[in-house]
Parts: sequence; structure tokens; C-alpha cells
Amino acid sequence: MSRRRPLRNVPPLERGHPLTLWQRGWLKLRHSGRACRRWLGRLPRWLRFSALGAVALFLSLLALDRIFPPPPLDPAYARVVLDMKGRPLRAFADTSGVWRYPVTLDQVSPRYIEALLGYEDRHFWRHPGVNPVAMVRGVWQWLRYGRAVSGGSTLTMQVARLIEPYQRSIPGKLRQMARALQLEWHYDKRTLLTVYLNRAPFGGNLEGVQAASFAYLGKSVAKLTHAEAALLAVLPQAPSRNRPDRHPERARAARDKVMQRLVAQGGWPEQAWQEGRIEPVLARGHFTPMEAPLFARLAADSQPGALVHTTIDGDLQRWLEGRVASYIRRFPEQTSAALLLVDNKTMAVRAYVGSAEYGNLRRHGYLDMVQAIRSPGSTLKPFIYGLAMDEGLVHSASLLSDAPRLGSDYRPANFSGAFQGPVTLTQALQQSLNVPAVQVLEALGADKLVSRLDNAGVRLALSDKPNPAIALGAAGIRLEQLVALYSALTREGQVAMPVWLEGQQAVPRPLLSPGAAWIIWQILSAQGRADQPFTSEATGRVNRLAWKTGTSYGYRDSWAMGVSGRWTIGVWLGRPDGTPLPGFYGQSAAVPLLLSVYSRLADNSPLPVQPNTVSEVEICWPLGRKASATLPQTCLQRQSAWLLEARDPPTLPDPMDWPSPLRQVALTAEGKPTLARCQDAAQAGFRALWPLSLEPWRKPGERRQALLASGCAGEEQSAELQAPIRIVALGEGNLIRSQRYRLQPKVLGGVGKPFWFLNGQRLRWDGDQVLSEAGRYQLVVVDEAGNSDRVEFRLENPS
Repeated sequence: MSRRRPLRNVPPLERGHPLTLWQRGWLKLRHSGRACRRWLGRLPRWLRFSALGAVALFLSLLALDRIFPPPPLDPAYARVVLDMKGRPLRAFADTSGVWRYPVTLDQVSPRYIEALLGYEDRHFWRHPGVNPVAMVRGVWQWLRYGRAVSGGSTLTMQVARLIEPYQRSIPGKLRQMARALQLEWHYDKRTLLTVYLNRAPFGGNLEGVQAASFAYLGKSVAKLTHAEAALLAVLPQAPSRNRPDRHPERARAARDKVMQRLVAQGGWPEQAWQEGRIEPVLARGHFTPMEAPLFARLAADSQPGALVHTTIDGDLQRWLEGRVASYIRRFPEQTSAALLLVDNKTMAVRAYVGSAEYGNLRRHGYLDMVQAIRSPGSTLKPFIYGLAMDEGLVHSASLLSDAPRLGSDYRPANFSGAFQGPVTLTQALQQSLNVPAVQVLEALGADKLVSRLDNAGVRLALSDKPNPAIALGAAGIRLEQLVALYSALTREGQVAMPVWLEGQQAVPRPLLSPGAAWIIWQILSAQGRADQPFTSEATGRVNRLAWKTGTSYGYRDSWAMGVSGRWTIGVWLGRPDGTPLPGFYGQSAAVPLLLSVYSRLADNSPLPVQPNTVSEVEICWPLGRKASATLPQTCLQRQSAWLLEARDPPTLPDPMDWPSPLRQVALTAEGKPTLARCQDAAQAGFRALWPLSLEPWRKPGERRQALLASGCAGEEQSAELQAPIRIVALGEGNLIRSQRYRLQPKVLGGVGKPFWFLNGQRLRWDGDQVLSEAGRYQLVVVDEAGNSDRVEFRLENPS
């Protein structure tokens, strides 16, 4: 019986002195060591040395594994932007210029896995990384025939070669085998198979079965036929020699060999071989997809990761890119176009065309005009009117003045160069008249417009403080922002910026009330469309599209915005460098593209439902109030109007009505109009007055000079009672034939100095104006009291 030596530095166990934790551990370790020595002592000498050798070998391998760890399995993937169905739109190669499309095992067709394992490694799920039977067979065939007849590499060994290339030699082969065993020790089979799927070479700059499937077959690897699966399974053996885009016959022979082997092994039915062998080998050869290139760059920059899932409809995107490229060819060089299509329900972008021809330097094809800041022209007018409705300033039939603005510092003209006089808000919006929009914006306040848009997430780019010129485009905005604004017309007034990443949620912000949004949509949808020349009553076709145009100053930007229950479409056309495009404007340049696109879209969405806050009533001009609440003698003209919350705001003040606006006059006992300030006037009733700026468009007997022919007893006539101003030397509807016509109009009556306007432009001359361009002209004169007159004539150049 051997004598046990006591532990060093360990105090004896005494009552009340328990061992510490490290002392207990040391005792257990020594006890295990003694037990191991006793067990080894009972073994035979040869077995004892074998066990020690195995332990030493294991420790050596463990040390080598620590010293030489396996290389990382995940490669540097290319960044791929996908459409809503998972199809690639554009790929951005990795730093080595390789297009490698990441894919998981579950995303690959089972037919490809069957073909790969059946042809390359039937015992993949069972061997430890190296198949000794295949290795012995391969060596024997090499010794017998002097060349390699069948390979002995497993898929794990091929993975080892892919992640760590080696020279083809015996030491290199041994190193590959060691790496394969090491990989099997560290990773499971599914992980190693996934690495092969993503890193196998397929020719050129293609790596991975998903990249090869899209490049050669134009489809996802999840949707392969038997023949396609066999083709992709055999390609990595000789990717350059069997490339289907360069050597289709070789690729076909290799493919058929794989199918025959799978059928012989019983993995595939005979029918797969019979059907597969007649499939032609057709390769697209498009290694790098290039669809929605500008959008793809934007999406890739906004989200990290190898795969960027977007909301783009690839089929719509391709068609719209071709449609815009075809349409732009009718315009001069350096002209480009942009188009944005959004689903109103989710605000998801379905198509994004940033330029007309990507890569065309003459058309600035590399500039994304969806994100460019441009002048909006008249496209903000619907929201000026909508906000004014919510503020209780106007309704759809409010009397607005389309006339020269003599009493204002800002005097815009219309696009046509002429004035129409009294117009409803509906007419002003449908015809995109400038002067009424400025009149309403002045009543609303430019500061309030900018603030409300900002609160809704649309910040205008301004070079100065807010002013009425914003109504005509004196601001900067992006097409993306305009699309967000117009979508609110069928989203109950809620503005949300478009989203383009899968899973991204739009954030709505209020701009208009549901009632105001519906009224504006109703007004814009009621105007005619060039592609539907007949009314819906005649054809039975319901117009589901509301649309609006815009043209910026100098013909630099042409806009067309369309919104239906389902879609919002924004179109911009112009020169990206900001130079003018004379002769092209929203109606002629952008609208045809908008309508052609919308006519091809599937849209069976219901029409927006009229909110219960909107009612239709009759109102009276010129006061603008409900007919039921207006005296009959002051209701000079009736109009049908949409009212918001039953409010009937009066006609806006006219800036030319100074020193104070006159809306109505009193009637004497005899029924004759007189001034309301006269003390002895018998208040038998009232007579409504039209705004002073609209006097030229009224009949002579309806003008205020005729109504207010006499003042109070003993009182001198005031300015508004002076003799009316009249243009002489020109008659209404005159036809003048001349190459150079000297315009020398004369006036009778009026107060003070006359101010002349020709086609809306202020004339500054010393007595005459020479006209040489043929066309229709409108001449308006306004005196210092606001009295005015108007004539129209036509100039023809004799041949």
C-alpha cells in the first residue's frame, strides 16, 4: 500500500477550518490525475503508448487549429437593389469588380440542389469533409490512365479551395483536405453548402448561383427547370469553357450529361430527361443588371446591406423607361424628363425615372431630376385655393378678378397675355389663371402658405421672404415633393412623402381638410382631357384622373401632375442645366406623356367619396353669398358652388376699390340708386356693385357710373362719380391689316392719369406703340380712380 504525500501549501483539515474554493479544486485535480494514472497502468504497454499518441495528436491538431484558423466564409457581396418581386434592378460590384448575389439554401430550387449533389458529391451529407473512397478511386485512375478520369474532391474541399486558393500540387491538395476537415469540424453541412452556392465561379465576374441564374437565364434560382438546374450545376467545373453565352453547344452537352446521370441514379424521373434535352441553351449574357439606375443608386445609399429590397414594380419600371426615352426624342438635344409613379394607398414608389436616357451626356442622363430643385410654375395653385377654403376665404364659385392689378405692387399677367374679367375659382384653377391665384394668396398670406407646407413636410426653397410670386413659381421644389402634395387630394388632405424601401411606412401629415381636398380634386377632374375628347355622358367612360399643369418662368420647366384614387403621377420636362426651352410648356410638353402613361395603368379604383362637410348650393354674384340669403335685387348672377361646412364667404376685396370697397348702393323711394351716405336717401333697398377692376367687362348700364349718376344735394361729385373712361380710335373686334401698326389710342373721361395694359403687360410709352407680330391683342386702360375700359382687336400681316 503506497503512502500518499500530503498536499503542499494546503493546511490540514481541522474542525472549524473548511477548505477554500481553490483548495477543493486542487484536491479534485490531483485525485483525477491519480485515477488516470491507475487506469493507464492497467493497459498493455502498446495500447498505453497508442492512447498517449492519440492524445498528443489531438492536442497538436487543436493547437494547429488555433494557430491556423479557417478563413472567413462570408465574401464581400456586391450590393444589389431588388424590385418588389425580388428581381435585381441594379448591382454595384464589390471592390474586386465581382457580381456576387447573396442567396440562402432555402431560396434555391430543390432541383438545383439535387443536380449539384448528384453530380458533384452524392455522399455530401455523410462524409467528414473528405471522401476516402473517391480519393482512392481518383488516384488509381490517375496512375492507370496517366490523367485524371474522375475527381475525388468533395463539395467541402471545393469550398476550402474557394475561400483559400492553392496551387495544384500534392502539397496543395493535402492542404485542401486539411482545410476541408477543419471546416467540417467548425461548421455544419448547411452552412458549407450555402457558402458554395454563393462563391462558386460561373464565368466572367459572376460568382454564386443566384448571380449566374439572373445573368444567363434571366430568372431567380428558385424557379429553375430540370435542364436549367443541370446547366448551372455543371458550369463551375469549367466556367470559361462551358459558358452558355459563348459556347452554347458545349454547355448543352455538359448539361445533358448531368441529366443522364441524375436519371441513372434514380434521382430524377425519365420524363425530366426527355423534356429537358429539347430545351435550347439561350443565355441573356447580361452580367450586370441596369434598370432604374438613378433610383437604385439612391436606394443603395439610403440602406446598408448586400440586398436592398424596394417597392419598385420592375415590369412598370422597364415599360416607363422605354416610354420616356421614346417620348423625349421629339424634343431638342439637352432636354431631359423625369417621371414618378406612386401608389396612393401606401405611398410606395412603383416607378422612378430620374432621367430620359441614362448615360446620354447630351441629355444630362446622369442627373436625377426627380430630386432636382426646380421652379414649380403653377402647380402650387390648387393648394393655395384649398388652404383658402379651409380658412373660410373662398368657395368653389367665389368671384375672382382676372384683370390688371393697378392698385397692387405686384402685377402679374396670364400665360395667354389676356384677361378674362370675372371668373369663378373653379374657372381660375382649371385655366390656371395667374391674377386670381395671386389675389387669393394675398388674402391667405404667403407666410401662411409656406408655413402650412412646411408643417406638412414640404419645405420650399426660397431666395427671399415669402411673397405672392410663389403662386406663379417663385420658389424651388422637387418632383418627389409635388407628388406627395397631389397625393393628398385623394388621401383626405394628408401629405406623406413617397417611400421606396420594403417595409418602410409613410408618415402622413395634415395639409387640407378632407372637404377642401375633395373639392380641389373634383375641380381638377372636371376639366377635359385630350385623350378623351368626348364627355363621359356620351361615352360612358368615367374620368378618374385629376390633373394640373405648370410652366416656370422662361419656359425652363414643364410640369404635369395627375392623381386618381389609386395613382399619383408626376412628370417634369425641361433642360437640366436650367436654360430655357422656348415654345414648350406644361400643356404641350408634359401632359401628353402623363396621359399616355395613365391610359396604360390598371385603375379601377372608386372615385373619391364626397365628405359630409361639403354641400352644393347656389350663390349670387357679385356679393358671393348664398342665393337663399341674398336680396333678389342684389343677386345679379347665379352660380353653383361647393361649400365647405356650409360657409359662404363674401367676395374678396378688390385692390382697385379705393379708398374703400363699395359692395352695394342704396335705392331711393323711387327705386333709383344713390349713395348710401346720403342722409335723405329713402332706404327702399339695395343694388349690388361689381368689383371696380371688373367694370370693363360689364355692360354700360351695369357700371357704377351709370348707377351712381348723381350725388347728394349740394355735394360735389366724388372720384367714383366722374365721367366714365372710354377708349376711342379703336373699336371692339377691330381687324387691322398692317406690317407695322402704330398703336395710338385715345381716351375720354376718367380721373387723373390713364394707365395702359397690352395683353396684361404695363405699357410705358410717350404716345404710341409699334406692333408687328400678328395675333389677338387686348388693350385695357385704368385711371387713377380705378375706372377702366377694355377693347380687343386682331392684327394681320398682309402677304
